[in-house]
Amino acid sequence: MGRKEARLPLISGAAKTIGLRKPFRNKVLAQSASQTAGSSDHEATGCPLAGRTVAVVHAAWHSCGSYQVNVGQAAVYKALGAHVISLAVREWPPGQSDLGAPRWRDYIEHTRDMPADERFYANMPGAVLAKPAFWRQVYWPLIHGQHARATAAMTGLARLPDQLVGRRIDLIHCNHFFCIPAARNLSPVAPLVVETQDVQALQYDLRNDGLFLVPPRATYGELLTAELDWLRRADLLVHLNAEECGAFEKLLPDMRNALVYPAVEEAPTGPGGDDIVIVASGNLPNVLSVEWFLEHVAPRAPRASVKIAGNVDGALKARNPVLHERWRSLFLGRVDDIGAIYARAGLVLLPTREGHGLSIKAVEALSSGAPLIATPQAFRGMRIDPARLGNVTLCSDAESFAAALDDAAARGPGGDSRAKGAAREQSDTRKFYQANFSAAAYERAIRDLVLPLVKA
Repeated sequence: MGRKEARLPLISGAAKTIGLRKPFRNKVLAQSASQTAGSSDHEATGCPLAGRTVAVVHAAWHSCGSYQVNVGQAAVYKALGAHVISLAVREWPPGQSDLGAPRWRDYIEHTRDMPADERFYANMPGAVLAKPAFWRQVYWPLIHGQHARATAAMTGLARLPDQLVGRRIDLIHCNHFFCIPAARNLSPVAPLVVETQDVQALQYDLRNDGLFLVPPRATYGELLTAELDWLRRADLLVHLNAEECGAFEKLLPDMRNALVYPAVEEAPTGPGGDDIVIVASGNLPNVLSVEWFLEHVAPRAPRASVKIAGNVDGALKARNPVLHERWRSLFLGRVDDIGAIYARAGLVLLPTREGHGLSIKAVEALSSGAPLIATPQAFRGMRIDPARLGNVTLCSDAESFAAALDDAAARGPGGDSRAKGAAREQSDTRKFYQANFSAAAYERAIRDLVLPLVKA
Protein backbone atom coordinates (compact mmCIF):
# COMPACT_ATOMS: atom_id res chain seq x y z
CA MET A 1 0.00 0.00 0.00
CA GLY A 2 1.33 3.35 -0.97
CA ARG A 3 2.09 6.22 1.35
CA LYS A 4 4.00 9.41 1.76
CA GLU A 5 5.19 11.33 4.78
CA ALA A 6 2.69 13.42 6.74
CA ARG A 7 -0.69 13.94 5.05
CA LEU A 8 -1.71 11.01 2.94
CA PRO A 9 -4.66 10.02 0.82
CA LEU A 10 -7.31 7.80 2.35
CA ILE A 11 -7.65 4.10 1.52
CA SER A 12 -8.64 2.95 -1.91
CA GLY A 13 -6.89 0.02 -2.29
CA ALA A 14 -3.70 -1.11 -1.92
CA ALA A 15 -5.03 1.82 -2.98
CA LYS A 16 -6.17 5.16 -1.76
CA THR A 17 -9.42 7.08 -1.74
CA ILE A 18 -8.39 10.70 -1.73
CA GLY A 19 -10.89 13.42 -1.04
CA LEU A 20 -13.99 11.28 -0.68
CA ARG A 21 -14.89 11.33 2.99
CA LYS A 22 -13.62 10.57 6.46
CA PRO A 23 -11.84 7.22 6.91
CA PHE A 24 -14.03 4.14 7.05
CA ARG A 25 -14.64 2.65 10.47
CA ASN A 26 -15.66 -0.95 10.92
CA LYS A 27 -18.51 -0.67 13.36
CA VAL A 28 -18.59 -4.41 14.01
CA LEU A 29 -14.90 -4.65 14.76
CA ALA A 30 -14.45 -1.38 16.61
CA GLN A 31 -15.95 -2.51 19.88
CA SER A 32 -14.37 -1.44 23.12
CA ALA A 33 -12.60 -3.75 25.51
CA SER A 34 -15.42 -3.28 27.98
CA GLN A 35 -17.74 -5.11 25.58
CA THR A 36 -15.66 -8.30 25.64
CA ALA A 37 -16.13 -11.06 28.16
CA GLY A 38 -13.90 -11.99 31.06
CA SER A 39 -11.27 -14.70 30.78
CA SER A 40 -13.37 -17.30 32.62
CA ASP A 41 -15.90 -17.60 29.83
CA HIS A 42 -13.92 -16.29 26.88
CA GLU A 43 -14.17 -19.44 24.78
CA ALA A 44 -17.95 -19.64 25.12
CA THR A 45 -18.44 -15.97 24.26
CA GLY A 46 -16.08 -15.86 21.29
CA CYS A 47 -13.23 -14.03 23.06
CA PRO A 48 -10.45 -16.61 22.84
CA LEU A 49 -7.68 -14.05 23.37
CA ALA A 50 -9.04 -12.73 26.68
CA GLY A 51 -6.15 -12.26 29.10
CA ARG A 52 -3.63 -12.04 26.26
CA THR A 53 -1.70 -8.99 25.10
CA VAL A 54 -1.37 -8.43 21.35
CA ALA A 55 0.93 -5.76 19.93
CA VAL A 56 0.07 -4.25 16.56
CA VAL A 57 3.34 -2.80 15.24
CA HIS A 58 3.05 -0.44 12.30
CA ALA A 59 4.56 2.54 10.53
CA ALA A 60 3.49 5.95 11.85
CA TRP A 61 1.45 6.83 8.76
CA HIS A 62 -2.06 8.23 8.72
CA SER A 63 -4.94 8.88 6.33
CA CYS A 64 -3.87 6.08 4.04
CA GLY A 65 -4.74 2.51 3.20
CA SER A 66 -2.08 1.08 5.50
CA TYR A 67 -3.40 3.02 8.47
CA GLN A 68 -6.96 1.83 7.91
CA VAL A 69 -5.67 -1.74 7.80
CA ASN A 70 -3.93 -1.11 11.14
CA VAL A 71 -7.19 0.16 12.64
CA GLY A 72 -8.92 -3.03 11.50
CA GLN A 73 -6.20 -5.18 13.03
CA ALA A 74 -6.45 -3.52 16.44
CA ALA A 75 -10.23 -3.73 16.33
CA VAL A 76 -10.37 -7.42 15.45
CA TYR A 77 -7.97 -8.38 18.25
CA LYS A 78 -10.10 -6.41 20.70
CA ALA A 79 -13.16 -8.20 19.36
CA LEU A 80 -11.36 -11.48 20.12
CA GLY A 81 -10.83 -10.35 23.71
CA ALA A 82 -7.16 -9.33 23.68
CA HIS A 83 -5.60 -6.33 25.36
CA VAL A 84 -4.21 -4.46 22.36
CA ILE A 85 -1.08 -2.34 22.22
CA SER A 86 -0.38 -0.13 19.21
CA LEU A 87 3.27 0.69 18.54
CA ALA A 88 3.63 3.33 15.82
CA VAL A 89 7.18 3.52 14.48
CA ARG A 90 8.39 6.54 12.55
CA GLU A 91 11.22 5.82 10.18
CA TRP A 92 12.53 9.33 9.52
CA PRO A 93 13.92 11.76 10.57
CA PRO A 94 15.93 11.12 13.73
CA GLY A 95 15.04 13.29 16.68
CA GLN A 96 11.79 15.16 17.39
CA SER A 97 10.94 12.24 19.66
CA ASP A 98 8.83 14.22 22.11
CA LEU A 99 5.13 13.66 21.47
CA GLY A 100 4.68 17.43 21.44
CA ALA A 101 6.93 17.70 18.39
CA PRO A 102 5.11 18.70 15.18
CA ARG A 103 5.44 15.35 13.41
CA TRP A 104 4.10 13.31 16.31
CA ARG A 105 1.44 15.89 17.10
CA ASP A 106 0.22 15.72 13.50
CA TYR A 107 0.18 11.93 13.53
CA ILE A 108 -1.70 11.67 16.81
CA GLU A 109 -4.24 14.28 15.71
CA HIS A 110 -5.06 12.28 12.57
CA THR A 111 -5.24 8.86 14.25
CA ARG A 112 -7.67 9.37 17.10
CA ASP A 113 -9.80 6.50 15.80
CA MET A 114 -7.09 3.91 16.50
CA PRO A 115 -8.98 1.52 18.83
CA ALA A 116 -6.00 0.08 20.73
CA ASP A 117 -6.17 -0.08 24.53
CA GLU A 118 -2.73 1.49 24.81
CA ARG A 119 -0.78 3.49 22.24
CA PHE A 120 2.97 3.92 22.09
CA TYR A 121 5.32 5.73 19.71
CA ALA A 122 8.93 5.23 18.70
CA ASN A 123 11.53 6.72 16.38
CA MET A 124 15.29 7.12 16.18
CA PRO A 125 16.53 9.58 18.82
CA GLY A 126 18.68 12.49 17.71
CA ALA A 127 21.62 10.94 19.54
CA VAL A 128 21.70 8.17 16.93
CA LEU A 129 23.57 10.55 14.63
CA ALA A 130 26.62 10.10 16.86
CA LYS A 131 26.56 6.32 16.52
CA PRO A 132 28.56 4.53 13.81
CA ALA A 133 25.62 2.15 13.36
CA PHE A 134 23.49 4.95 11.93
CA TRP A 135 26.02 5.84 9.25
CA ARG A 136 26.77 2.22 8.44
CA GLN A 137 23.22 0.80 8.53
CA VAL A 138 21.11 3.79 7.47
CA TYR A 139 23.07 6.51 5.69
CA TRP A 140 25.35 4.33 3.55
CA PRO A 141 22.54 2.11 2.20
CA LEU A 142 20.33 5.17 1.59
CA ILE A 143 22.75 7.02 -0.65
CA HIS A 144 22.95 3.90 -2.82
CA GLY A 145 19.16 3.46 -2.95
CA GLN A 146 19.15 0.39 -0.71
CA HIS A 147 15.91 1.44 1.04
CA ALA A 148 15.10 -2.09 2.21
CA ARG A 149 18.17 -2.31 4.41
CA ALA A 150 18.04 1.34 5.46
CA THR A 151 14.38 1.43 6.48
CA ALA A 152 14.65 -1.77 8.48
CA ALA A 153 17.67 -0.28 10.26
CA MET A 154 15.68 2.86 11.06
CA THR A 155 12.99 0.94 12.94
CA GLY A 156 15.64 -1.23 14.61
CA LEU A 157 17.35 1.90 15.94
CA ALA A 158 14.06 3.41 17.13
CA ARG A 159 14.01 3.84 20.91
CA LEU A 160 11.10 2.03 22.54
CA PRO A 161 9.17 3.75 25.34
CA ASP A 162 10.33 2.75 28.82
CA GLN A 163 6.83 1.40 29.59
CA LEU A 164 7.32 -1.36 27.02
CA VAL A 165 10.65 -2.62 28.29
CA GLY A 166 10.16 -6.14 29.65
CA ARG A 167 6.42 -6.08 28.91
CA ARG A 168 4.88 -9.49 28.30
CA ILE A 169 3.60 -9.76 24.73
CA ASP A 170 1.67 -12.87 23.67
CA LEU A 171 1.47 -12.08 19.93
CA ILE A 172 2.87 -9.45 17.57
CA HIS A 173 0.99 -8.46 14.42
CA CYS A 174 3.59 -6.51 12.48
CA ASN A 175 3.00 -4.52 9.30
CA HIS A 176 5.62 -4.33 6.53
CA PHE A 177 8.89 -6.19 6.68
CA PHE A 178 10.82 -3.09 7.75
CA CYS A 179 8.99 -2.91 11.09
CA ILE A 180 10.20 -6.39 12.06
CA PRO A 181 13.34 -5.06 13.82
CA ALA A 182 11.18 -2.83 16.05
CA ALA A 183 8.81 -5.73 16.66
CA ARG A 184 11.65 -7.98 17.73
CA ASN A 185 13.04 -5.26 19.99
CA LEU A 186 9.63 -5.27 21.65
CA SER A 187 9.72 -9.04 22.14
CA PRO A 188 12.31 -11.45 20.74
CA VAL A 189 10.14 -14.50 21.48
CA ALA A 190 6.46 -13.65 20.89
CA PRO A 191 4.84 -15.33 17.87
CA LEU A 192 5.24 -12.97 14.91
CA VAL A 193 2.60 -12.39 12.23
CA VAL A 194 3.76 -10.09 9.43
CA GLU A 195 1.31 -8.41 7.08
CA THR A 196 3.35 -7.70 3.97
CA GLN A 197 1.20 -5.01 2.31
CA ASP A 198 2.82 -5.27 -1.12
CA VAL A 199 6.24 -6.34 -2.39
CA GLN A 200 8.09 -3.33 -1.04
CA ALA A 201 11.13 -3.92 -3.27
CA LEU A 202 8.97 -2.96 -6.25
CA GLN A 203 8.08 0.35 -4.63
CA TYR A 204 11.68 1.05 -3.68
CA ASP A 205 12.90 0.31 -7.19
CA LEU A 206 10.33 2.72 -8.61
CA ARG A 207 11.35 5.34 -6.08
CA ASN A 208 14.97 5.07 -7.16
CA ASP A 209 14.05 5.97 -10.73
CA GLY A 210 13.57 9.57 -9.68
CA LEU A 211 16.53 9.90 -7.31
CA PHE A 212 20.16 10.88 -7.68
CA LEU A 213 22.08 7.98 -6.15
CA VAL A 214 25.72 7.31 -5.45
CA PRO A 215 27.01 4.32 -7.43
CA PRO A 216 26.73 1.43 -7.12
CA ARG A 217 22.96 1.77 -7.24
CA ALA A 218 20.95 -0.92 -5.45
CA THR A 219 19.31 -3.31 -7.89
CA TYR A 220 15.80 -4.69 -7.61
CA GLY A 221 17.29 -8.09 -6.80
CA GLU A 222 19.29 -6.66 -3.91
CA LEU A 223 16.25 -4.81 -2.55
CA LEU A 224 14.15 -7.96 -2.77
CA THR A 225 16.82 -10.10 -1.10
CA ALA A 226 16.94 -7.75 1.89
CA GLU A 227 13.14 -7.76 2.16
CA LEU A 228 12.89 -11.54 2.00
CA ASP A 229 15.65 -12.00 4.57
CA TRP A 230 13.55 -10.13 7.10
CA LEU A 231 10.30 -11.86 6.18
CA ARG A 232 11.85 -15.28 6.82
CA ARG A 233 11.88 -14.38 10.52
CA ALA A 234 8.08 -14.40 10.74
CA ASP A 235 5.91 -17.28 11.92
CA LEU A 236 3.13 -16.36 9.50
CA LEU A 237 2.91 -14.07 6.47
CA VAL A 238 -0.45 -12.44 5.76
CA HIS A 239 -1.19 -10.87 2.36
CA LEU A 240 -3.97 -8.45 1.44
CA ASN A 241 -4.65 -9.52 -2.12
CA ALA A 242 -4.35 -12.57 -4.33
CA GLU A 243 -1.59 -11.19 -6.56
CA GLU A 244 0.59 -10.36 -3.58
CA CYS A 245 -0.10 -13.72 -1.96
CA GLY A 246 0.80 -15.57 -5.15
CA ALA A 247 4.04 -13.62 -5.48
CA PHE A 248 5.18 -14.42 -1.96
CA GLU A 249 4.16 -18.05 -2.24
CA LYS A 250 6.65 -18.30 -5.09
CA LEU A 251 9.32 -16.17 -3.42
CA LEU A 252 9.05 -17.85 -0.01
CA PRO A 253 7.59 -21.32 -0.64
CA ASP A 254 8.81 -22.67 2.70
CA MET A 255 7.00 -19.97 4.67
CA ARG A 256 3.41 -20.12 5.83
CA ASN A 257 1.53 -17.68 3.57
CA ALA A 258 -2.13 -16.73 3.95
CA LEU A 259 -4.48 -14.54 1.91
CA VAL A 260 -6.61 -12.38 4.21
CA TYR A 261 -8.65 -9.66 2.54
CA PRO A 262 -8.95 -6.48 4.63
CA ALA A 263 -12.27 -5.56 6.20
CA VAL A 264 -13.87 -2.81 4.10
CA GLU A 265 -16.88 -0.93 5.40
CA GLU A 266 -19.93 -1.59 3.28
CA ALA A 267 -21.60 0.96 1.05
CA PRO A 268 -25.38 1.44 1.25
CA THR A 269 -27.46 -0.97 -0.81
CA GLY A 270 -30.20 1.47 -1.68
CA PRO A 271 -32.74 2.74 -2.16
CA GLY A 272 -31.24 3.12 -5.65
CA GLY A 273 -32.04 5.68 -8.30
CA ASP A 274 -31.23 6.89 -11.79
CA ASP A 275 -27.65 8.07 -11.18
CA ILE A 276 -24.78 6.56 -13.15
CA VAL A 277 -21.65 7.10 -11.06
CA ILE A 278 -17.89 6.75 -10.98
CA VAL A 279 -16.11 7.13 -7.64
CA ALA A 280 -12.45 8.03 -8.05
CA SER A 281 -9.63 9.62 -6.06
CA GLY A 282 -6.80 11.69 -7.43
CA ASN A 283 -4.03 9.10 -7.48
CA LEU A 284 -2.40 8.51 -10.84
CA PRO A 285 -3.95 5.11 -11.70
CA ASN A 286 -7.42 6.57 -11.11
CA VAL A 287 -6.61 9.67 -13.13
CA LEU A 288 -5.42 7.54 -16.04
CA SER A 289 -8.54 5.38 -15.83
CA VAL A 290 -10.91 8.37 -15.84
CA GLU A 291 -8.90 9.89 -18.66
CA TRP A 292 -9.39 6.69 -20.69
CA PHE A 293 -13.11 6.75 -19.94
CA LEU A 294 -13.55 10.36 -21.05
CA GLU A 295 -11.41 9.99 -24.16
CA HIS A 296 -12.61 6.62 -25.43
CA VAL A 297 -15.88 5.64 -23.73
CA ALA A 298 -17.98 8.73 -22.98
CA PRO A 299 -18.00 10.06 -26.57
CA ARG A 300 -19.40 6.70 -27.72
CA ALA A 301 -22.22 6.75 -25.14
CA PRO A 302 -24.11 9.98 -25.86
CA ARG A 303 -27.24 8.96 -23.95
CA ALA A 304 -25.36 8.47 -20.66
CA SER A 305 -25.15 11.25 -18.08
CA VAL A 306 -22.41 10.21 -15.65
CA LYS A 307 -21.53 11.72 -12.27
CA ILE A 308 -17.87 11.46 -11.23
CA ALA A 309 -17.37 11.81 -7.47
CA GLY A 310 -14.06 12.42 -5.70
CA ASN A 311 -11.12 14.72 -6.14
CA VAL A 312 -9.96 13.07 -9.33
CA ASP A 313 -11.22 16.25 -11.02
CA GLY A 314 -8.37 18.39 -9.71
CA ALA A 315 -5.76 15.79 -10.58
CA LEU A 316 -7.16 15.37 -14.10
CA LYS A 317 -7.30 19.13 -14.57
CA ALA A 318 -3.61 19.37 -13.70
CA ARG A 319 -2.69 16.52 -16.05
CA ASN A 320 -5.04 17.16 -18.97
CA PRO A 321 -6.76 20.56 -18.67
CA VAL A 322 -8.31 20.43 -22.14
CA LEU A 323 -10.02 17.10 -21.48
CA HIS A 324 -11.14 18.25 -18.05
CA GLU A 325 -12.67 21.42 -19.47
CA ARG A 326 -14.55 19.44 -22.13
CA TRP A 327 -16.18 17.20 -19.50
CA ARG A 328 -16.18 19.47 -16.43
CA SER A 329 -19.97 19.20 -16.02
CA LEU A 330 -19.63 15.53 -15.03
CA PHE A 331 -17.46 16.17 -11.97
CA LEU A 332 -18.90 16.53 -8.47
CA GLY A 333 -15.52 17.07 -6.81
CA ARG A 334 -14.86 16.14 -3.22
CA VAL A 335 -17.83 14.42 -1.57
CA ASP A 336 -18.15 14.24 2.21
CA ASP A 337 -20.65 11.37 2.23
CA ILE A 338 -19.65 8.93 -0.48
CA GLY A 339 -22.21 6.48 0.86
CA ALA A 340 -24.97 8.75 -0.42
CA ILE A 341 -23.49 8.47 -3.93
CA TYR A 342 -23.79 4.69 -3.85
CA ALA A 343 -27.23 4.84 -2.22
CA ARG A 344 -28.71 6.89 -5.09
CA ALA A 345 -26.91 5.04 -7.85
CA GLY A 346 -28.71 2.88 -10.37
CA LEU A 347 -25.45 1.92 -12.06
CA VAL A 348 -21.81 2.06 -10.92
CA LEU A 349 -18.95 2.21 -13.42
CA LEU A 350 -15.47 0.80 -12.82
CA PRO A 351 -13.47 1.86 -15.90
CA THR A 352 -10.22 0.66 -14.33
CA ARG A 353 -7.23 0.58 -16.65
CA GLU A 354 -4.27 1.13 -14.35
CA GLY A 355 -3.09 0.18 -10.86
CA HIS A 356 -1.93 -2.88 -8.99
CA GLY A 357 -3.00 -4.67 -5.86
CA LEU A 358 -6.48 -4.65 -4.42
CA SER A 359 -8.76 -1.72 -5.28
CA ILE A 360 -10.82 -0.78 -2.22
CA LYS A 361 -12.89 1.42 -4.53
CA ALA A 362 -13.94 -1.71 -6.39
CA VAL A 363 -14.74 -3.50 -3.12
CA GLU A 364 -16.96 -0.58 -2.07
CA ALA A 365 -18.84 -0.85 -5.35
CA LEU A 366 -19.25 -4.60 -4.89
CA SER A 367 -20.64 -4.10 -1.39
CA SER A 368 -23.31 -1.72 -2.68
CA GLY A 369 -24.89 -4.55 -4.66
CA ALA A 370 -25.65 -2.15 -7.51
CA PRO A 371 -25.37 -3.18 -11.16
CA LEU A 372 -21.80 -2.62 -12.37
CA ILE A 373 -20.13 -2.09 -15.72
CA ALA A 374 -16.47 -2.83 -15.20
CA THR A 375 -13.20 -3.73 -16.85
CA PRO A 376 -11.50 -6.98 -15.77
CA GLN A 377 -8.68 -4.91 -14.21
CA ALA A 378 -11.12 -3.62 -11.58
CA PHE A 379 -11.08 -7.07 -9.96
CA ARG A 380 -7.31 -7.32 -9.64
CA GLY A 381 -6.13 -8.92 -6.44
CA MET A 382 -9.39 -10.85 -5.93
CA ARG A 383 -9.77 -14.58 -6.33
CA ILE A 384 -12.97 -14.38 -8.34
CA ASP A 385 -14.00 -14.77 -11.96
CA PRO A 386 -16.02 -11.56 -12.37
CA ALA A 387 -17.90 -13.09 -15.30
CA ARG A 388 -19.70 -15.24 -12.71
CA LEU A 389 -21.19 -12.21 -10.97
CA GLY A 390 -24.72 -11.76 -12.27
CA ASN A 391 -24.97 -8.00 -11.70
CA VAL A 392 -21.65 -7.25 -13.42
CA THR A 393 -21.30 -6.43 -17.11
CA LEU A 394 -17.66 -7.11 -17.95
CA CYS A 395 -16.09 -5.09 -20.77
CA SER A 396 -12.49 -5.42 -21.86
CA ASP A 397 -12.35 -2.54 -24.36
CA ALA A 398 -13.75 0.94 -24.89
CA GLU A 399 -16.20 -0.10 -27.58
CA SER A 400 -17.97 -2.75 -25.51
CA PHE A 401 -17.90 -0.55 -22.40
CA ALA A 402 -19.52 2.32 -24.28
CA ALA A 403 -22.14 0.06 -25.87
CA ALA A 404 -23.14 -1.38 -22.49
CA LEU A 405 -23.25 2.07 -20.91
CA ASP A 406 -25.28 3.66 -23.70
CA ASP A 407 -27.75 0.79 -23.67
CA ALA A 408 -28.18 0.99 -19.89
CA ALA A 409 -28.70 4.75 -20.09
CA ALA A 410 -31.32 4.36 -22.80
CA ARG A 411 -33.27 1.86 -20.70
CA GLY A 412 -32.90 3.98 -17.56
CA PRO A 413 -30.78 2.67 -14.68
CA GLY A 414 -33.58 3.29 -12.20
CA GLY A 415 -35.83 0.94 -14.13
CA ASP A 416 -33.43 -1.98 -13.74
CA SER A 417 -34.91 -4.30 -11.11
CA ARG A 418 -31.36 -5.18 -10.03
CA ALA A 419 -30.79 -1.57 -8.93
CA LYS A 420 -33.42 -1.64 -6.14
CA GLY A 421 -32.50 -2.13 -2.49
CA ALA A 422 -33.97 -5.61 -2.00
CA ALA A 423 -32.30 -6.98 -5.14
CA ARG A 424 -29.01 -5.31 -4.26
CA GLU A 425 -28.98 -7.01 -0.87
CA GLN A 426 -29.19 -10.40 -2.61
CA SER A 427 -26.88 -9.61 -5.53
CA ASP A 428 -23.85 -11.70 -6.40
CA THR A 429 -21.42 -8.88 -5.69
CA ARG A 430 -22.97 -8.21 -2.30
CA LYS A 431 -22.68 -11.89 -1.37
CA PHE A 432 -19.05 -11.94 -2.53
CA TYR A 433 -18.33 -8.88 -0.40
CA GLN A 434 -19.95 -10.38 2.69
CA ALA A 435 -18.03 -13.65 2.31
CA ASN A 436 -14.65 -12.00 1.79
CA PHE A 437 -14.45 -8.34 2.81
CA SER A 438 -16.93 -7.88 5.65
CA ALA A 439 -15.91 -7.37 9.27
CA ALA A 440 -17.17 -10.85 10.15
CA ALA A 441 -15.12 -12.45 7.36
CA TYR A 442 -11.97 -10.64 8.50
CA GLU A 443 -12.49 -11.67 12.12
CA ARG A 444 -12.98 -15.32 11.14
CA ALA A 445 -9.83 -15.35 9.05
CA ILE A 446 -7.61 -13.75 11.69
CA ARG A 447 -9.06 -15.95 14.43
CA ASP A 448 -8.38 -19.16 12.53
CA LEU A 449 -4.83 -18.15 11.66
CA VAL A 450 -3.49 -16.70 14.91
CA LEU A 451 -5.06 -18.86 17.61
CA PRO A 452 -2.78 -21.84 16.90
CA LEU A 453 0.23 -19.51 17.22
CA VAL A 454 -0.84 -18.17 20.60
CA LYS A 455 -1.80 -21.57 21.99
CA ALA A 456 1.52 -23.01 20.86
